[in-house]
Amino acid sequence: MRIPRRTSAVLAATVLATLAAAPAAQAHSPHRLPGQRVGYFTQWGIYSGFSAKKVQTSGQASKLTVLNYAFGNVSADGTCFEANAAGVGDAWADYQRPVAADESVDGVADTAAQPLKGNFNQLRKLKAANPQLKAVVSLGGWSWSKYFSDAAATDASRQKFVASCLDLYLRGNLPQIGSPEGGAGSGAGVFDGIDIDWEYPGGGGDAGNVVRPEDGRNYTLLMQEFRRQLDALGRQAHTHYLLTAAVPSGEAKQQQLDVHKVARSVDWLNLMTYDFHGSWEAQGPTDHNANLFSDRADAAADNKGYSVDRVVRDYLDRGVPADHLVLGVPFYGYGWTGVPAGAKNGLYQGATGLASGGNLPYNQIKDLPGQVFYDRAHGATWKYDGNDFWTYDTPQLLTRKAAYASDNGLAGVMAWSLDNDDAQGTLVTALDKGLRQG
Repeated sequence: MRIPRRTSAVLAATVLATLAAAPAAQAHSPHRLPGQRVGYFTQWGIYSGFSAKKVQTSGQASKLTVLNYAFGNVSADGTCFEANAAGVGDAWADYQRPVAADESVDGVADTAAQPLKGNFNQLRKLKAANPQLKAVVSLGGWSWSKYFSDAAATDASRQKFVASCLDLYLRGNLPQIGSPEGGAGSGAGVFDGIDIDWEYPGGGGDAGNVVRPEDGRNYTLLMQEFRRQLDALGRQAHTHYLLTAAVPSGEAKQQQLDVHKVARSVDWLNLMTYDFHGSWEAQGPTDHNANLFSDRADAAADNKGYSVDRVVRDYLDRGVPADHLVLGVPFYGYGWTGVPAGAKNGLYQGATGLASGGNLPYNQIKDLPGQVFYDRAHGATWKYDGNDFWTYDTPQLLTRKAAYASDNGLAGVMAWSLDNDDAQGTLVTALDKGLRQG
């Protein structure tokens, strides 16, 4: 995932999967939905007005099976932790911030005596209101993958790291940081598993990340250690804890991973099938963020002919079962300005620069001027007004992608991120429609 703190290519999943991948996880669900549907909820969304209550009132919550909370950080000493420090952690948003009645999922305000407040308590309320919904904490992301390599480097470091994550997020032993919130067991019951979003083993992530040649092998061992400790804790709690991972689209990054072995440890893999092209290509050519099928006319120098279907086939060819793959979709788009019409309404053209900073959420792109074009043959949509070009997924295209996932036996779909949808939950509804008709 790419997170909005980054200025180049922006992205945080939630995600969908069938219970073939995790039979124990779905077996007791009182409200079965076809396919897994995962949506990422961003920790920082509250600062721009997006809350767990909006996941409920938009109708998103009733159509999701998993909510991925983005993100948890990895410390320099290789542990999961909480902190209140810019760019390091936000315990205030996670579990310290008092939530007023008008922002609360159930309309009940937090009280001063509560040991658990903030987003974590609201996730617990979302789950109570939607029995089919599980919450998973996602670790890493673009900005917080710096120390994954250290945490995964040795058997001892892997055991230490995994134990710390389970203690913090599943046992709920949240630290008391300058306030009374937290304490032993205060966060128990919020999360139902762990999602690993290491960007990326072997390199290709943010500047300054620790990288080792053996990261790929250690990544496999790390996922095995997570599975071992999660299963041990699950036996004690008489439950199945989910283990998922966000994995890259790029072939070079894929080759750094033994995804066939990793797939044996996880319930499913979330394919980051987006960001094929975007704002890092400031002069163009304009191209698709996440087209479903390859186009021979693609004018790109990098990722030429790339597509969602090609990434899916790559993972299948590398031995990952279809029912362990969840198809990622973007709820955001990339834009260029100074784009001539050319022969395809702005597609595959040069640009003078980026439009509106280069990226916007769907809920803003949908209201921009211009005509929406749909390339049915290649499964791609864009908006063009004669000057500005925006590549993004419309509801029509998302329904088709979800149906593609279902038709090809994939576990489900994943979206980055829920706060980019509109107030009516139009994009999540579109995914739900596709999974039901596939």
